[in-house]
Amino acid sequence: MPYSSAVECADASGTGEERAVAAVWIERAMEHGARAELAAVLQLAAAGRLRCSDKTKRPSAATIRALGEILTGGDFYEGEAVRAFAWPLLLQAGGLSELSGGRLELTARGHKAPAEPAHETIRHLWRRWLSHGVLDEFSRIEAVKGQRAANVLSATGPRRKAVGAALAECCPPGEWVTVDELFKAMRTAGHDPYLVRSERALWKLYLEDAQYGSLGYDGHHDWPVLQGRYTLCVLFEYAATLGLVDVQYIDPEGARDDFRHMWGADWLERLSRYDGLLAIRLNPLGAYATGRADDYRPGSGTRRRSAEPGQGPAELRRRGTRRPGPR
Repeated sequence: MPYSSAVECADASGTGEERAVAAVWIERAMEHGARAELAAVLQLAAAGRLRCSDKTKRPSAATIRALGEILTGGDFYEGEAVRAFAWPLLLQAGGLSELSGGRLELTARGHKAPAEPAHETIRHLWRRWLSHGVLDEFSRIEAVKGQRAANVLSATGPRRKAVGAALAECCPPGEWVTVDELFKAMRTAGHDPYLVRSERALWKLYLEDAQYGSLGYDGHHDWPVLQGRYTLCVLFEYAATLGLVDVQYIDPEGARDDFRHMWGADWLERLSRYDGLLAIRLNPLGAYATGRADDYRPGSGTRRRSAEPGQGPAELRRRGTRRPGPR
């Protein structure tokens, strides 16, 4: 279970940062766990225990349960599939497995993977996800409706590459970077995972009601709401699953208030399951996978720890978090 008995619920009042400071946050070092999980996921695929939809490529409920049992320390949140959802998609994108009758079967490359260095396979999976991801990550932001309308969302390739470039260029290895600081750095450096084909397309996206809740209104499609949520998904669900970044996070409900002013938000405790991500740290595996390091030298550190209330984003900066910037 990701949360210990020390967790306290954040007060629903106050700003997003005040709520983040009030909540206990979790820190997880992902590098070593991901390498072990890769081997376990490949074993499940070899045993024929992973099933996905032939149409959507998404894992079945039974597959998510099976993967949840082998994840190091469990998924980030109890009852919320993040890493368990990502692993089957990563295998498909990386060409390690393919669907046959709704069941994932290892390819020739997948059968060879257990004998190869895990960090090489993980680097391959990350690079393949950036170029061949099998779903649009923004579809995981279910609160935003209208995504399936024609000519609304932009191509996924350039969006993923923008986030991948930001991870490589704006996150100094070994240093904590808050997600809001990363957002600012991405905008400054021009790493913009722009989500829609045109400004007109914004009007087709909405919360709750297609007319009143449209994201086309001024102030309803700010960078943190659209590009920011997409970035959070790519980092929390895929980069962290592969062990490229260590993470600090809280419960997503009430974690961010950048959407509270929007029509339809009164009924939402969160805009996405990724809202609780506070900060990331590019670790040695991530530095190697993103090209920041020429070779891989395993890092060290605790796998997981909880912090007492009062240590939120401001405390992260006091502990050494720096404003990111291009290398």
